Amino acid sequence: MDQHTNLFRPCIDLHDGKVKQIVGGTLNTENGEKNLETNFVSEHTPAYYADMYRQDDLHGGHIIKLGANNDQAALEALHAWEGHLQIGGGITPENAGFFLDNGAAQVIVTSFVFSDGKFQEDNLQKLLKAVGKKHLVLDLSCRKLPNGEYVVMSDRWKNFTSLTVDPETLEKLSGSCAEFLIHAVDVEGKRSGIDFELLDLLCSYSPIPAVYAGGIAGFSDITAIENSGKGRIGYTIGSALDIFGGSISYREVVEHDKKHFLTI
Repeated sequence: MDQHTNLFRPCIDLHDGKVKQIVGGTLNTENGEKNLETNFVSEHTPAYYADMYRQDDLHGGHIIKLGANNDQAALEALHAWEGHLQIGGGITPENAGFFLDNGAAQVIVTSFVFSDGKFQEDNLQKLLKAVGKKHLVLDLSCRKLPNGEYVVMSDRWKNFTSLTVDPETLEKLSGSCAEFLIHAVDVEGKRSGIDFELLDLLCSYSPIPAVYAGGIAGFSDITAIENSGKGRIGYTIGSALDIFGGSISYREVVEHDKKHFLTI
């Protein structure tokens, strides 16, 4: 990926083959998805959104497969903007190469590296051997504990791990990936404002590019990310965008983003 690229990272969240926006942490196979909270279900295909991002020259957006029955939909999106979208959801050393060969710029990994409640160093090394650092994005999406610590969540954000998102973790893992993707799970999908403490942590201590997601409700939140990040922190907007049923104009975000660039 280019060093100087867009701060705004578009997304395509897939559930059961359709583009959806789901409230973070409510997707849980153990309860049969009876508590699933869906903000938006699109009438458009995944390829429709990928082609739109292509026309707007947006790089580094991510496709997230939320559960089974999403591979074909994901491939359609990847083929529509080959070499410029990341993909996550069930990524392992065995299938990562397949998605890279089919147009993914990078693969995003959480649960394979953070399984059984802890950081699996061996699994990370297997991924690095399979795809290399420049093709790997680590998803450190997290929740805040009462003691103020941010803890990485795995398995569709329903299981806590023992890994905290802190300066030491960011420094250690930065040598094994090209970028971090970090959702503030507590505010994800709620359009209620960003998690400023988590943002400050990323701005102060991430040695590599990081993409913040969660709670963006308007341009004041976007400006806060730009000002605090000083060109080092990207951002994702999901359900708050008008293309996903929200009130923020996608077109205005794209035009605004043309004046700002990722600088590390």
